[in-house]
Amino acid sequence: MHGTEDPIGGEDTEISSAREASSDALVLAFGRLQGAAHRLEYILGRSLEQECGISHLMFEALLILGRAGEPGLSMRAIAQEQVLTTGGATRLVDRMATAGLVERAEDPSDRRGRLVWLTRHGEETTVRAARLHVENIRRYFLTPLPPEDRERFAEDLRILSHSARDAMPRLP
Repeated sequence: MHGTEDPIGGEDTEISSAREASSDALVLAFGRLQGAAHRLEYILGRSLEQECGISHLMFEALLILGRAGEPGLSMRAIAQEQVLTTGGATRLVDRMATAGLVERAEDPSDRRGRLVWLTRHGEETTVRAARLHVENIRRYFLTPLPPEDRERFAEDLRILSHSARDAMPRLP
C-alpha cells in the first residue's frame, strides 16, 4: 500500500515520492488539524480583538492568571504555561499592565522575581472575553460536528494536548 491507500492508523508505508508524501493519510490528517487550528485561531482571535480589545495570547494569559488566583504567578510560570521565553512573557505582561489588565509586584519568596495578578479590569475583561469566546467556540468549533461526536472529540483533543505537553522540553 502507498499513500492514499493507507488508512489512518494502518500499516507503515514507504513514502518514496513527493506525490505519495502529499497524499499520505496521516500527513493529510495532521495538515487538516493544523489548518483547522490556524483558521479557528484567526476567527476567534479576531473576534476577541474587535469585541474586547485583547489578543488571543492575552486572553490565554488572563485565563492562566484567573485560574491561579491570589497571590498571582511568576513570569517564569506564565512563560511555561504559554510556551514562551521569559522575555516573551515579560513583553506580554508589559502590554497587559499598560492596558490595566494586570498588576505586578516583587515576589516575596524570590528577590529577583515578580508576581503578576489580575486587576478588577482584567477580571471583567476575562469574563466578557470568555463569554464571547464560548459563543464563538460553539458556533465555529462545535456546531459543524455531529452532536454525538462532540464529547469524544473534546476528550481526544485533551489527550493529544496532554501528550504533546508532556513531550515538550521544559524551559530552564
